[in-house]
Amino acid sequence: MRIFTTLPQEDLKQVAAASRSLEREGYDGVITAENKHDPFLSLAIAAAETERIELHTGVAIAFARSPMAVAEAGWDLASASGGRFVLGLGSQVRAHNERRFSVPWSPPAPRLREYVRALAAIWRSWKTGERLSFEGKHYRFTLMTPNFTPEPIAPPSPAMTIAAVGPAMLKVAGEECDGVKLHGFCTRRYLEEAVLPVLLQGLAKAGKSREDFEISGGGFLAMGPDEAAVARMFEWVRSRVAFYGSTPAYYPVFAVHGLEDLGMKLNRLTREGRWTEMAREVPDDVVHLFAAVGRFDEIAAAIERRFGGLVDAINLRATPAMPGRYPPDLLAEIRRIPHLFRGFNH
Repeated sequence: MRIFTTLPQEDLKQVAAASRSLEREGYDGVITAENKHDPFLSLAIAAAETERIELHTGVAIAFARSPMAVAEAGWDLASASGGRFVLGLGSQVRAHNERRFSVPWSPPAPRLREYVRALAAIWRSWKTGERLSFEGKHYRFTLMTPNFTPEPIAPPSPAMTIAAVGPAMLKVAGEECDGVKLHGFCTRRYLEEAVLPVLLQGLAKAGKSREDFEISGGGFLAMGPDEAAVARMFEWVRSRVAFYGSTPAYYPVFAVHGLEDLGMKLNRLTREGRWTEMAREVPDDVVHLFAAVGRFDEIAAAIERRFGGLVDAINLRATPAMPGRYPPDLLAEIRRIPHLFRGFNH
């Protein structure tokens, strides 16, 4: 199984040393998020400081940016990294688009499908010299003069993955993209019954091989060197399940386990401003549905039970409860877990 972790985005001065260290430690790649910080800046530094690891946005918020702006960033990162940059995009929910990023909202799956196609058209124009001619419902790109065409690059255009939870976005991932970044708010049963069938159907429709498509994430990890550390991480996961479970967009995950009432109760607590009470409503057995749990000497087996046969990559993300450094023998043990993905074919 491929192993990723997060870069320290809060301080760009830390990125160079951190990325070199993570490469030495044997990670397959590093991931940046768009929560509090820009997802591209840290990767630019890491691209210049490393030689092997992949560099993923996980994820950049798509609709907050024009595809042209993202195409330029992706092209430059692909060039600087020798083709190791992978663009991960996400739609975010309506409230964040309208009230945090101040961009119009529309049904996200068809819009993101068009977004991915627009990016492919832009990069194809830069690669081959063909006339840029993309016209869709949301985006139109028909002007590309030599003065604004970036220099050629030797690597291929970046692989593209998208974040997906529900069937509409999973369909877009399978049909249009090179991989999918599944949300942590996901259970093995939801993976088996709701996620994988839609992805495989999309891949078949697009004539793509499962071995060329990366499935990443799909759950949380509660791990540590001892029981106390595991318990701290377990509580962190409980808080994440409560937070995400309060959002109606994620109710389908609860639904496969008959937990819709829990989702509605959590949502009611958010509307009442009772944020500190939410985690107490999530029982231990529900937390276990969402996470692989165990000490360092147990966790590889727990990861294989929870994710094995379905997922190609996991993110050993740094959190306030777990700083993100793990024993080399543990990383090696996790990497021995079989997976289907063999590489991006693009």
